[in-house]
Amino acid sequence: MSVPRDSGRTLVAGIGNVFLGDDGFGVETVQALTERQLPGHVEVVDIGVRGVHLAYQLLEGYDTLVLVDATARGGDPGALYVIEHDGADGDGPGGTLLDGHRMTPDAVLALLGTLCAGVGGQPPRRTLVVGCEPASVEERIGLSPPVADAVPEAVRLIEEILRADQPGPTASGAPTVDAAN
Repeated sequence: MSVPRDSGRTLVAGIGNVFLGDDGFGVETVQALTERQLPGHVEVVDIGVRGVHLAYQLLEGYDTLVLVDATARGGDPGALYVIEHDGADGDGPGGTLLDGHRMTPDAVLALLGTLCAGVGGQPPRRTLVVGCEPASVEERIGLSPPVADAVPEAVRLIEEILRADQPGPTASGAPTVDAAN
């Protein structure tokens, strides 16, 4: 039984591999976010590399999904991006081989579309990606200095998004930018 997507619930999911340097940005950011006081409708999870788990968790019914991940877009290392996912990138994983440890956010959302269609559920109404330009995703543990410095700013940015996206009559939606901050 799925919860309607207008439930007001928000899921903030950190994605990434902590063994690949700056790819651990999402995981580090949600760990910092869990130390903050957040609205009751917000759930924060460290997904890491478990993309299939995220797709199944989303079946529980969330109105808003905020993915936090390293996002290479050509900016300076440490640059933050807020990207609104329009959901028009396809309804299923196509012929893509699903690897539960190497699923990109797009592959997770495509799998979610397929799962929702199979159980009569609905994907989140709104999906945002809070991304950070990586300096290096080579094998190593730990973030590079510019990406580590971006974590507190990303936490502040996510808190701003969550305040703007609170359920109720005063919600006006979070500001989104498709460029470097």
